Amino acid sequence: MSDLTTEVKDNVLWIRLNRPDRRNAWTATCGQEMTRALQTAEADPEVRCIVITGEGTAFCAGVDLRDGFEQAADGSPDLHGMHHRHFVPTIVGLRTVALPVITAVNGPAVGFGASLAMVGDFVLMAESATLKLAFVSLGLNPDSGGTHMLPALVGRQRANEIAMLGGPVTAAQAAEWGIAHRAVADDELLKTAGELAARLAVGPTKAYAAIKQAFNAGERPSLVEQLELEGQLVHSLARTHDFGEGVSAFLERRPARFTGG
Repeated sequence: MSDLTTEVKDNVLWIRLNRPDRRNAWTATCGQEMTRALQTAEADPEVRCIVITGEGTAFCAGVDLRDGFEQAADGSPDLHGMHHRHFVPTIVGLRTVALPVITAVNGPAVGFGASLAMVGDFVLMAESATLKLAFVSLGLNPDSGGTHMLPALVGRQRANEIAMLGGPVTAAQAAEWGIAHRAVADDELLKTAGELAARLAVGPTKAYAAIKQAFNAGERPSLVEQLELEGQLVHSLARTHDFGEGVSAFLERRPARFTGG
C-alpha cells in the first residue's frame, strides 16, 4: 500500500498521507512519493491546485522514530543527511511548485508534520486539530523550515513559546496568530478545502505562480539557506546526551530527563 494516495478531481490534485495506523508519521518513502507527485502535478496541465490532508485522525505525527536513524560515518545518527534527503525536497517542492497549495490539517500536526502544515499557501485547520513543534522534547531544534516559517508568521516571542516550550497550538490560536488561514468545524474541513481549491483552480494560475515566486524571493534569509542551517544544527545536536535521552523517553513513553549534556 502506498504511503501517499493521489487523486485528480475537477482540476485539483488531492494528496492524502496514508499511514493512519502510524498517525501518518513521515518516512523516506513518503518523501519520495511526495516529490514524484509534485513533479507529476507540474507537468499535468489538468492540475491547477493541490490539497494535502491526512487519512484517519491525524494529519502527520512527524518523523517515524520507530524506523530508527540512518548512520553517519562516525556511527552517530545522520540527521543532516536524513533532513536533506527526506524532508527538504518536500518543503522546498511545496513552497516552489507553480500551483497553489492548500494544507487541510485534519488532526495533530507534530514536528515535521507542523512544518508540512505551515508550508501551505493556505492552511485550513479542523477545530480539533493542533500544531506542535515537538523537537525540543527530543533535545533538537525545529527543522524542515520551522525556524524559517514560524517567526515570520507569529513573531519572535510567540515563536519562542511554541518552539522552546513545545506546547500545542490550537486551531483557534493558529488562525488568530496568522499560522492558519481559517479554523473550521471538523466535519466541514474537506468541504471547505474543496471549495477553496475549486476557486483557485479556475483562477489565473500563472499569476499565482508569479506571486509565490515573488514572495519567496522577498524572504530573508531564504528558505533554502535556513534549511541548510537547520540541518547542520540538528546534526550537531544528534551527538548530545539529551538527544539520546529524548528519543529513549519518546519510545519508552516516559518523561525525558535532560541534563544539558
